Amino acid sequence: MELEKRNMGVNIVDLEKDISDTKQVLELMKAQIAMLGEQIPLIETEEQKPEEFPDYNEKKVLVTGGAGAIGTNLSKRLAELGAKVTILDNLSSAYEWNIPVHKNIKFVKGDILNDEDLKRVFKEKPDYVFHLAAHFANQNSVDSPETDLMINGIGILKVLQYANLVKVKRFVYSSSGCGVYGLDSKMPFEEHDISIKLHTPYQVTKLLGELYTNYFYNLYNLPIVNARFFNVFGPGEVPGKYRNVIPNFFYWAMNGKSLPITGTGEETRDWTYVEDIVDGLLTMGLEEKAIGESINLGSGKEHKVIDMAAEVNRLTTNNAGMKQVGERDWDVKKRLCSSIEKARRILGYEPKTTFEEGLKKVHDWFMENKHNINKNAEF
Repeated sequence: MELEKRNMGVNIVDLEKDISDTKQVLELMKAQIAMLGEQIPLIETEEQKPEEFPDYNEKKVLVTGGAGAIGTNLSKRLAELGAKVTILDNLSSAYEWNIPVHKNIKFVKGDILNDEDLKRVFKEKPDYVFHLAAHFANQNSVDSPETDLMINGIGILKVLQYANLVKVKRFVYSSSGCGVYGLDSKMPFEEHDISIKLHTPYQVTKLLGELYTNYFYNLYNLPIVNARFFNVFGPGEVPGKYRNVIPNFFYWAMNGKSLPITGTGEETRDWTYVEDIVDGLLTMGLEEKAIGESINLGSGKEHKVIDMAAEVNRLTTNNAGMKQVGERDWDVKKRLCSSIEKARRILGYEPKTTFEEGLKKVHDWFMENKHNINKNAEF
């Protein structure tokens, strides 16, 4: 028995020595790892960052007028966020080639004045509605005031009725900061300082749209937000007779024509890049404090028309210069500039793209889509 203990004792001693050696090795490795960790900082990867706007994931979103410049950029972003997007557009001033191709985007060619088309898209019971469909814009409304009233008046009323019927989580309306503020409004334009001294049917019906959204909010508790856009520009807007000045200037400059300046060129506008607008819209769809509010979405900065024209000519290497043409009767605002303090306070909104960067991106888009643009531009 004693011999057995002695034999076992030898084995136990050897085992204890092995364990002790192993512990020492482990302690040394731990110390080396700790030192290594101090020398090499951890690198954040994209996967470690919190997902942007996660609440849109798997939600159903209807974008009326979604084939336009703002709508295509908004729809693309929503689809990338995991939302199931339905675009409703009659293509009266947009083109199907411009609609993003994405598994999460469904395009329905239809009209907001047609009940069958509205029933089709609202049958899906969207969680969010971004109402961008409109008769655009000032000169078009002067030429066709009855059409303007039908689309911007009856059209939004119909969409609101269906949105209220299915109880959407949020209804975001694209109003116009260039429309609801008048000559008697003080600059920079603040949300409370709207005007009824307006100069085009478009301005009248954009304000009418806000009155209708407010009515549905006050009577039916429909969660609405009015987004007042200022001079939106960016990729996706095809030039044409009734389109904005920036795409038209790029089109003419790329075709070697002089750029028409209506006025002195010293007039200013608050041009706002479309991706900044999209950021504001997405936040409006989720932020509870935005419900029932009208909020400016602008850059908060003024830029002269003549400076914009010079930059377009520089980017396109257009040597034809500029020419002065007659002023338009309705174009009476010499300066435009938004106050975005309310947007900052409620939405955390902050424009990220400079005016020059935005113009460069528009030029890049024109170069990439030159064939389709030349085919579809109508003047």
